[in-house]
Amino acid sequence: MTTSSPLPPPVVAAYHYCHSIAEQHARNFSYGARLVPAPKRRALTAVYAFARRVDDIGDGRLDPAAKEERLSATRALLKRVRDGAVQQDDTDPVAVALGDAARRYPIPLGALDELIDGVLMDVRGHTYETWDDLRAYCTRVAGTIGRLSLGVFGVLPGAREAERAPEYADTLGLALQVTNILRDIREDAANGRVYLPAEDLRKFGCPEGPGLAAPGRESDFTGLIRFQVRRARELFAEGSRLLPMLDRRSGACVTTMAGIYHRLLDRIEADPRAVLRHRVTLPAGHKVLVAARGLTGLDARRAARRERL
Repeated sequence: MTTSSPLPPPVVAAYHYCHSIAEQHARNFSYGARLVPAPKRRALTAVYAFARRVDDIGDGRLDPAAKEERLSATRALLKRVRDGAVQQDDTDPVAVALGDAARRYPIPLGALDELIDGVLMDVRGHTYETWDDLRAYCTRVAGTIGRLSLGVFGVLPGAREAERAPEYADTLGLALQVTNILRDIREDAANGRVYLPAEDLRKFGCPEGPGLAAPGRESDFTGLIRFQVRRARELFAEGSRLLPMLDRRSGACVTTMAGIYHRLLDRIEADPRAVLRHRVTLPAGHKVLVAARGLTGLDARRAARRERL
C-alpha cells in the first residue's frame, strides 16, 4: 500500500465532496481530524462520508422495506470498493474516495458491513434488554468506526500490546456511542426509540419505551443517567490504553474527540435532566481548547504513564 502517490483530479474532487459532508454534519469529528496530516485526514473523511450515508438511510423517512433495499444496495457498493472495482471516474464520489483510501491504508472495510448490520437493527426496531445486548449494537455502529480509524492511524512500531489496539479502538467507539445515546435521549424518544437497556430502566423505576423522555415522579431518572455516565467513563478509561500506541498527531485526534465527549459527560452528569430539555452541546471555543490540549500530547503521556505502572 502507498500513501504518497499523487492524486488524480477526480479523486481530489471526491475527497473534497467527503470533506464537505464531514464539515456539514460532524463538527466534533472535524475538530479532531484537522490535527492529522492531510493524507490521513482525507482517508478519515472518506470513511466518515460512507458511514454517514449508512446512518442517513437508517434515520430517513422511508418505510422499513425501502430502507432495507437501500442498505442492500450500499452493501453491494461496499463490495465493489473492497474488490477494487470502483475506478476514479465512477459517478459516486464517496466510493471513489473510500476506494482510494483503502488502497493507501489498511482500512478494515468489513467493519462497514458491521455498521450496515447495526443500522438494520434500527430499521427492524431492535430493543435491548441488557447491557450486553446494547453493547453488541454499539459495537456495530460505533466500535467499527474506531477500528476503521485505527486502520488510517496505524500503530507505532514496537508498541506495547499492539495486538490489542483494535480492541481498544473498539472500546473508545463504544464510549462515544454511549455518550451519544445520553445526549440524544429526547430526540430518539420523539422518534420512538430508546437505546438504554430495559433492565437499567427497571432498576431506576423509569418507563420502558419512548415514555422515558417524560419520567414519572417516582422514577430516579437522575440516577439512571449518572449510572450510564459512569459506564461511559469506564469505557473511555479502558479505551485510552490505545493512546500510547499512536503517533503524536493521531493521538491528538483521538484525545480531542475523547476530550469533547468527556466534557459532554461532565455537563450531562451535572444536570441529567438537561437531556430532556435540549440537546447538550459544547461551545466551539471549548472544543478549540480541547483540540489544543490534544495536540500537546498531555493526555497521551498520562495514558502512557498509566501503562507503565
